[in-house]
Amino acid sequence: MFEEMITSPYTGIIQNVLVRKHSRVYEWEPLFLIKDEEGNLLTIKVGVSGEIKSLEVQEGDHVIPGMVLAYIKEELVVSACD
Repeated sequence: MFEEMITSPYTGIIQNVLVRKHSRVYEWEPLFLIKDEEGNLLTIKVGVSGEIKSLEVQEGDHVIPGMVLAYIKEELVVSACD
């Protein structure tokens, strides 16, 4: 198993954290909502499944591109996705 770092591709404010530490997540599941400088809500998703090992941000935090949002302990089990 590998630990995958989830980073922000956007500048903005964390509007919602949609996952919790130790929760199981699936490929392309929404993890965070970020409100950008124009007021748009942007969804953060990643193409990995696994367990959330740590959350590095909380609602209301200001983020910039490249900032770490969370770490996922990736499961290397092939799973079907849409």
